[in-house]
Order: sequence, then C-alpha cells, then structure tokens
Amino acid sequence: MFLVAGLGNPGEQYANTPHNLGFLVVDRLAERWGVHVTRPDSRALTGVGEYAGKPVMLAKPQTFMNLSGTSIQPLMEKHQLHPKLDLILVYDELDLEWMTVRIKPSGSAAGHNGVISVIEKLGTKDFMRVRLGVHPGHPLRSGTEYLLAPLGRGQAKELDELIGLAADAVSSIIAEGVEKSMAKFNRRAQGSIEEA
Repeated sequence: MFLVAGLGNPGEQYANTPHNLGFLVVDRLAERWGVHVTRPDSRALTGVGEYAGKPVMLAKPQTFMNLSGTSIQPLMEKHQLHPKLDLILVYDELDLEWMTVRIKPSGSAAGHNGVISVIEKLGTKDFMRVRLGVHPGHPLRSGTEYLLAPLGRGQAKELDELIGLAADAVSSIIAEGVEKSMAKFNRRAQGSIEEA
C-alpha cells in the first residue's frame, strides 16, 4: 500500500498558507479518488482508497509541521509499510520557485522542519517526495513569516493549477513509478532559488 502523506498545520488560521500545500494536495487526491480523509489514525486524519489498481492511504498529520514524523512513523509501522517503497511525502519547498513541482526519490530535508522530523523518526532519507515550490521570486524578510501568512492574491489565483499539477505527479508515481514520473514532471520545473 502507498502512503501519501501531505504536510501542513491543523487549524483554520493555517488553511491557505504556503506551509499547508501538502494538505491541499491530499484533499485534491481525496476528491479525485472518492476517499474521505476523516479517520483518526496515529495522530493523523486518514482515508483508504485505490488508484491504478493499487491500494492507497491518504494522510494529513495533525501534530503540527515540526512534529510530522511523530505521526508518520507510527502510521507506517502499524500498517507495515516501507519508507523507500511505500511513502510519498508531499510538501512545500521554499528553495523552489512558485508553481514548480519536483519529484525526488530521496535526499536531504533542505531545512524543512517537517521533513527533518520525518527523517529523524524513520531513520532514513530514502523516501519519495513531491515538492511544491512556494518562493515568490523576490527577497523575503522572514521565510517563516511568509510560510505561515495567507497566500497573496496572485498566488491564490494560480493555486488550483499548482495543486492539480502536484496531484498529477503523485498519481504518476503510483501508476508509473518514480523514475518515469521524474522524467515527466521535473523537466517542466521552472527552476530553483537554491538547488536543494
């Protein structure tokens, strides 16, 4: 079974912030696949469905971003999942320009606290990621403030397209594998602010 875990912060005040794009991608996939992500499991809201003939669990950790691993690790252990083969982590990436989607089969956390938590708890960097670029393209006074503030008007207009593209990337990984999906989606990337 694939576990598609979107990172974010619970609570209405964080709903439309750059740091919550992982949650929004899970919501989009749930909508497409007819899955209800409402069942509490290992400090996450979860739902189980199927895509491309394969069982899939969608999850939104409710631990707050910096403690994401304390939900994802027990969830994987309980359902006997393997990080490298079964986990697809979806999250925002400040090192990538807005509207960029990049797939990686493994790698560092690039300073992302949610990913740092997942790596620490799983004891490995080897898991698939779908990263959504959120850098606005101009200098930021505070990255943290930007990530937790509501999206700008221009970004809000483009959000649907970005979330749809990331959901397509997740679907592609499940149906075709990570290597084919990287060739398809990473080629379309607009670039990075600082190569992660």
